[in-house]
Amino acid sequence: MATEHSKSSARLMIAPAVFVLLVWMLVPLCMTLYFSFADYRPMRGTFDAWIGFSNYASFLTSSSFLSSVMVTLQMVAGILLITIGGGVALALLLDQPMFGQGIVRILVIAPFFVMPTVSALVWKNMFFNVDNGLFSYLWEFFGAQPYDFLSQSPLLSIVIIVAWQWLPFATLILLTAVQSLSSEQLEAAEMDGAPGYARFWYIILPHLSRAITVVVLIQTIFLLSIFAEIFVTTNGAFGTRTLTYLVYQRVLESQNIGLGSAGGIVAVILANIVAIFLMRIVGKNLDT
Repeated sequence: MATEHSKSSARLMIAPAVFVLLVWMLVPLCMTLYFSFADYRPMRGTFDAWIGFSNYASFLTSSSFLSSVMVTLQMVAGILLITIGGGVALALLLDQPMFGQGIVRILVIAPFFVMPTVSALVWKNMFFNVDNGLFSYLWEFFGAQPYDFLSQSPLLSIVIIVAWQWLPFATLILLTAVQSLSSEQLEAAEMDGAPGYARFWYIILPHLSRAITVVVLIQTIFLLSIFAEIFVTTNGAFGTRTLTYLVYQRVLESQNIGLGSAGGIVAVILANIVAIFLMRIVGKNLDT
């Protein structure tokens, strides 16, 4: 049992790390909050330390705000749909005994370690390229015209790229849940004559519900800030401008630090609302 002296020593040793972490997080946030109330456009030499909520009003009432929020939600929903569905399928497949199972699992996990920028470049040039991409050659092989994914289906293209990166994460979590399932339940159901789809729907899927909620929570928090894949592929064009990319445009392209900072604070607030809502759902699911 830890004594009061050991607890005090532990707090003292961890205090520097906690202090550095808080400073690293709070200083940029406080500076962003400060600039969100200022008219700061450095390229024009403009700086007014206090203009009230004008930046927030301009950002929230702009025609791009609601569309960027909708694009963000559509993108997150599409990625979650692919990663959850594909993750469940891959988890069930990898749980089966097969030759070279370890190598297969490593190959499945590999995309998660690829940098988002590299992944987007590979998909853009090797798969989605209308002239030399793999999919274009497949289209021509079947006698069809090459399909320009990034201009004709830009949102779907980015969803596929990001889902490819996050599918290994969902697979790992769900595979762990599948392996914790008691084989006696499945054997008993099989002996009672339950078909495969019934065993999946009434035994496996309810057992995976907690793991699925955890995957949804973690991925949603990260997916709300998708940026690199959009920057590399479409540069925010063709209806792929998310809320994060809109903030980037306001800061760097428009050189309006104050307006971009207000957008950043709005994005943080919306992300926290979504995170709190999902955490409540996860908490209720874990308690049941």
